[in-house]
Amino acid sequence: MATNGIAKGKNSGHVTETIERKPKASHRKGTLGKRVALCREIAREVCGLSPYERRILDMIKTGGSAADKRVYKFAKRRLGTHKRAVAKREDIKAVNAAQRAKAAGA
Repeated sequence: MATNGIAKGKNSGHVTETIERKPKASHRKGTLGKRVALCREIAREVCGLSPYERRILDMIKTGGSAADKRVYKFAKRRLGTHKRAVAKREDIKAVNAAQRAKAAGA
């Protein structure tokens, strides 16, 4: 907001020119980089799913209408937080979709 040079009021204060600063590096914390994404993809390809992830995948495949809730509850018990459980559920759903697409294409 620009100041108007008047001592009183909403935009009071000495008239100055704002300096454009580049954003702090800390503001990109948590953003997935290309290198990390590639490393994780290779690790998933080589190692496959862990036993509890396989169990979640099985629940998704066999479960009916309440499968989402059961998967969430199981993942939350294993991972500890709501956010991690929801993220894991979506991740395994994506793995399931990729497997189904691969099976349909082949």
